[in-house]
This record gives sequence, structure tokens and C-alpha cells, in this order.
Amino acid sequence: MATTTDARDADIARAAAAIADPSRARVLQALLEGRALPASVLATEAGVSASTVSGHLAKLLEAGVVRVEPHGRHRYYRLTGPAVGEALEALARIAPPLPVTSLRQSTHAHALRRARTCYDHVAGALGVALMAALLERGVLEGGDGRFHPEAAESDRLSAPGNDTTYRLTDPGRAELAAFGVDADGLPARRPLIRYCVDWTEQRHHLAGALGAALTDRLFALDWIRRGSRRRVIHLTDAGRTGLDRTFGVVVDA
Repeated sequence: MATTTDARDADIARAAAAIADPSRARVLQALLEGRALPASVLATEAGVSASTVSGHLAKLLEAGVVRVEPHGRHRYYRLTGPAVGEALEALARIAPPLPVTSLRQSTHAHALRRARTCYDHVAGALGVALMAALLERGVLEGGDGRFHPEAAESDRLSAPGNDTTYRLTDPGRAELAAFGVDADGLPARRPLIRYCVDWTEQRHHLAGALGAALTDRLFALDWIRRGSRRRVIHLTDAGRTGLDRTFGVVVDA
């Protein structure tokens, strides 16, 4: 799944079978942040034993949806690339919601809507607010940051967008460089600018190499922090002030 294959030639059933098991689905959801995690953490996330998660990870490795990275004596697992995260987000769009049986689950769902990671970039209300601010300031141009279902050709909720072409302006390039994000120095193997149609906000949030680099910078400044639940991120007081002063991003408390 790391490479592009014509759907008529792809072994869709094999990939689907690897994802279909509930425990393996929870493993993949835990990896959606783009981080590499050890089997012990993934076992906890999936609610299974260490020996059971090893079997699940073997199947995911065989299907090509995760890869393993050795670090010293330890092995860490990561999604093979953004395409896997995009596929999982697309499945979330058509999947029925899990029943909310506790206040804790409800709180988690609300936190996901407020601010979360979508693979390696910021999504949710925070993500779309940041995208809107970049467009308003002229850092980006080419669209209005909104999903227009009546005019959509290939765009759909919870998926990478294709109908709009966003561009980084020269003043925007300089503004981001001053903020600590060097657009010219980002890896060329990945598109600089992409966007996703955010499934909770039904607007665009920034993806691609630039979205990932901007998110890394927000973490480095401690403007956002990872939450205790998977994919949830929290805006710090410094981040609330900094995003307002730097980009004019105003996020409700």
C-alpha cells in the first residue's frame, strides 16, 4: 500500500482482510499519529496480550500496511506511509460509529473533534482554523479552505483532496521561514502542499510535507502537546497566544 496501484490490479481483499480484525484495526488507529510504537504499547491499545499482538503485527507486516524499525534491542512499528493513513480515514467516513457507552468516551470524541493528528499533521477544529488563517494572510493561495459538496468532483470527506490546488506564495514562504519552517529544505519525495477534507469540520486542513513540518514546529515550541488518548492533541496556553499573534488563529477554549 506504500505505492500507487491501479485499483483493477490491486489485491484489495488482502489489504482489507488485514485491516478487518477489530484488534488490528485498533493497532492501526494507534499508529495514525505517524509515530513508531513498540509492540507492548500496541498491545495495550488493542487490549490484547503481547503474544497475541505479535501475531497481528505479523499479518499487518505481511500485508504491507506497517513496517518495523529496529532501534537497538527494540522493534518499533509504523504505518508504511501517508497512503495507509488516508485509507483508514476514508474507511472511517463510511464506517458506523462505535457506540459511546461512557462519559470518558464522549470526552475523547469531543477532544478528537477539537484537535487531533491526521497521520502527521494537525486536523480537527484547530487544523481547519490554521488553514483558514494561512489563506487569509496570503501564506497560501488557490482556494477558500472550504469543502463544497455541490461542486466536488473527486473530493470527499475524510480523504485527501484533489479538486483544489493550493500554492505557497513568496511572502508566505518568507513568513514561514521566519517562524522556523524552511519550505525549500523539505524532502522532495513528498508533495509540498496537500490538503485533506476534514471529516468533523467538513473543511480543509493542511497536509503534505508543509503540513507535517508546521505541525513539528508547533510541537517543538510546545504550542501543542500529545494527549493521553491516541491522536488527541492539546493546545497549550503558549500555543493559544502564539498562534493568535503569529497567524491570527483564534481557537475557542
